Amino acid sequence: MATILRDWSYKYQWLYDGISRLAALSVGGESNFRQLALQGLTIEQNTQILDLCCGSGQATNFLVKYSQNVTGLDASPLSINRAKKNVPSAKYVEAFAEDMPFSNNQFDLVHTSAALHEMNSEQLKQIIQEVYRILKPGGIFTFVDFHRPVNILFWPGFAIFLWLFETETSWNFINTNILELLQEVGFYLVDTDSPKPLLYAGGSLQIVQVKK
Repeated sequence: MATILRDWSYKYQWLYDGISRLAALSVGGESNFRQLALQGLTIEQNTQILDLCCGSGQATNFLVKYSQNVTGLDASPLSINRAKKNVPSAKYVEAFAEDMPFSNNQFDLVHTSAALHEMNSEQLKQIIQEVYRILKPGGIFTFVDFHRPVNILFWPGFAIFLWLFETETSWNFINTNILELLQEVGFYLVDTDSPKPLLYAGGSLQIVQVKK
């Protein structure tokens, strides 16, 4: 599963950025996509934010507009170097998401954008546990990622995208009850009146906001 386009998209930032912008059109463009997971949250200039799996800093670039205390973490040295150039006002750490070099209760907000689907089931559980550990009591974990489309019209384009750019972990992710995994660790939904993720783009994207 996945094609040479996946490797090229990570090797060439212009290609990755172009793909991201094209995919984001389904939710109104790049700016809207990057801020979906932040909607409804109160973020101040001193809010301690971790942009988990920050990549080249696409989402980090929006987070630094809200807070002066943004840290980006990624396991790829290439991505970290790109992020430092793209968003120099943030701090960066090169490390794996399932074994983060942060102390307990360090962050107010952990954000990740379209990254959890890259993880196998064991990594996903470890990452959720790590996020819970590093969040302060009352801290929020918010993310946007893939979801099984609920509108049948979105299935062909969604399936082609996964085939071209993603691996088997993406298919496993959309078949995973992510809320159940989060609740098993101790998280609960920020909006208790809405017991399901917020869905966009025909249900092919989900927004999850949970609190420690």
